Amino acid sequence: MEEKIFGKRFVGQVALVTGAAKGIGEACALRFAKEGANVALLDFDDANNEKAAAACRAQGVEALAIHCDVSSKESVQAAVDQVMQKWGRIDAVVASAGVYSGLMLPDVTLAQWQRTIDINLTGVFLTNQAVAPILMKQKSGSIVNISSMAGKTSWPSSAEYSASKSGVIGLTRSVAVELAPYGVTCNAICPGNTLTDMVRNVAALVGGRDGLNAEEWLAMRAKDSPAQRLAEPWEIGGVATFLASNDARYLNGQALEVDGGMVMS
Repeated sequence: MEEKIFGKRFVGQVALVTGAAKGIGEACALRFAKEGANVALLDFDDANNEKAAAACRAQGVEALAIHCDVSSKESVQAAVDQVMQKWGRIDAVVASAGVYSGLMLPDVTLAQWQRTIDINLTGVFLTNQAVAPILMKQKSGSIVNISSMAGKTSWPSSAEYSASKSGVIGLTRSVAVELAPYGVTCNAICPGNTLTDMVRNVAALVGGRDGLNAEEWLAMRAKDSPAQRLAEPWEIGGVATFLASNDARYLNGQALEVDGGMVMS
């Protein structure tokens, strides 16, 4: 399948994306750029974040690669301040930064639990909190939080990840209710298994425990979905830009399953 762009819905707007150096975050940043938005890419992987920013600039827009640790309130606020100094506005926010350990419950240390919560849940909270006053003052804008199918269902080797992603859904609903009177929407996306580096790393770890190599494990996971395949990152990016567009102005507080029908089935 190929990505198809049917218009430029975000010309003159500014999109801020966390976890933008790779995977779903990178795909979201690039999709906003393809649709005309200037993009702020936040990540602590500076080298890959700059590569992603360069790909955005190649679409004819401005892009800013900003070093950011989403688990740090100070780091997130400094990044948001830098975006405002550059462009003076923020129109769309995608909170995508996340980690996954693939550890079985007995092997999850308290430090690993805390790291996952700090990045996957607290990082989303801090991002939402930092941009909220800006969007409220503008009386416009959209927040898209990246949860997971693990936020609605669970499987082995996902204790801390599933807990964090369930938390993102609850946070999204609360933010949606609070910001709705200001004309701001907040929704979550719950992707199914998506062909990112993170999923490939999990495939190697978890598949190895099951006696499978990474490709065999991914092929098995593809069969979980009626679509009989895994998602491409750009497919999640397409949903993110839809949620940030005028077409989704009355869609709020939702946690959309973008999983090829896996949870449903």
